Amino acid sequence: MQQSTEWMRDKADKLKEDVCTLFTPTKDILRRMYLVDEIVHLGIDHLFEKEIETALKDIHETEFASSNLHEVALRFRLLRERGFWVSPDIFNKFKGDDGNFLNEFAEDPRSLLSLYNAAHLFIHGEPELEDAISFARNHLESMSSHSVLKAPLADQVKRHLRLPLPRTHKRVEMLHYMFEYDQENEHNPVLLELAKLDFNLLQQVHLKELKEISRWWKDVLAYMGLDHIRDRVIECYTWSYAVYHEKDLALARMIFAKLVALTSVLDDTYDVHAYTSIEECRMLNVAIQGWDDSAALLVPEYLRKFYEIILRTFREFEDQIPRNQRYLAAFSKAEFQKLTSNYLEAAEWYHRNHKPSFNDQVALGTATTGTRSLAAGLMLGMGDAATTKQAFQWAVTSTDAIISCGKIGRLMNDISGFKLGSQNKADMACAVEAYIEEHKVTADVAIARINEVLEEEWKTTNQARVDHRAVLPVVQRMINITLGIQLFYGNDSDAFTFGKQLQEVLEDLYVKPMPLL
Repeated sequence: MQQSTEWMRDKADKLKEDVCTLFTPTKDILRRMYLVDEIVHLGIDHLFEKEIETALKDIHETEFASSNLHEVALRFRLLRERGFWVSPDIFNKFKGDDGNFLNEFAEDPRSLLSLYNAAHLFIHGEPELEDAISFARNHLESMSSHSVLKAPLADQVKRHLRLPLPRTHKRVEMLHYMFEYDQENEHNPVLLELAKLDFNLLQQVHLKELKEISRWWKDVLAYMGLDHIRDRVIECYTWSYAVYHEKDLALARMIFAKLVALTSVLDDTYDVHAYTSIEECRMLNVAIQGWDDSAALLVPEYLRKFYEIILRTFREFEDQIPRNQRYLAAFSKAEFQKLTSNYLEAAEWYHRNHKPSFNDQVALGTATTGTRSLAAGLMLGMGDAATTKQAFQWAVTSTDAIISCGKIGRLMNDISGFKLGSQNKADMACAVEAYIEEHKVTADVAIARINEVLEEEWKTTNQARVDHRAVLPVVQRMINITLGIQLFYGNDSDAFTFGKQLQEVLEDLYVKPMPLL
């Protein structure tokens, strides 16, 4: 039975009041930990940000002497995800004199999974957490392959062996967890009902936005008249949805989705040299650096309307945000101009048949992912509480999560493109090819080495939460861009280019409401 929107809102408001009472201060730290974990995993943490922050501060400041590995790992994960420092030494109590985890935990799948997910929040210089991952993975893989686990734990183990919990697209993971949570004997029906109602209410908002941006994109496509670009507006919106799904961030979500769409067109224009000559690439770059209507005359005639769309869209961004945030639009524009120069450099490499070293290829390849430009754009439309001077300075000067996002995106894209054989032959060599050429190794060796580099970038990403906790609202949005990469390029796929791979997930997110009681 489909309920009215008004009924769902009223019911959700009542349930929110009920959930708030569960946050009543108590000495039962464990109960508060489970409450926070369930709320976050069910995707309703945006409704209780202040309560969760207060609870986690108490959890962080309170001594926790549990001898239960699952509980200790859960606390570690909850706190590190929110930027609270927790030492990995807390796991030493579960190890023997030889420094290895005690064998008694090898038969405890719940604790192993909790340890496995928590340890993936490791930072640089924590080899003990890498050991924890190996220990947990080996035993979980054995249990999974021998089918000794029961649902829902069996499904969670299988899913997180493919993609650890801290690296998941939170809304996609929420869809899985909501079903699994319902199967748990001790689940809280109030939390579950609120999660379903909140999802359905937000889904209405997102579907409306999806229709709106699809109309915008249809008009843009018709106006530009370009036949070499990917028609991926749904994917662009979905990446923005990964960054912020909350109702009150609708403006930021739409701006970011359009910025991703423009970046995608720019990428295709500079990549596909069968359509764009090097001279035309140079002319387009000169015009974008000039950023003026009169510069349209410098652009090849068939690209002029695209150039006009760029200028027009950025003007719309300026008009849509408060006057005191106009500097953010100027910053975003400047980073977009830098991105164009990076694309031109990549085109020049191809034109000269330049064979870059692996490190040079990764450096330029990272720059051409557009993460600097996207990092500048993600604050457009966010509230003043998030877009502080400190947050802006981080976005301008950061060399951690923003760069790591670009590297993770570039390397995952290159690996999937290489394995699928879809690497654009007109593009510069991908990272896999560059590594093979430079080190004279097989593709398997090259990919293994690149995967090691990826793990180092995840450590840097995790470190950013702790190092920049004062601006965590913006840092976390940046990390959300990185998490969105997994949806498109995880499991050696390229769902951004080949969108049909995502069709079922997109239907679940935008079309199919959660069944209510």
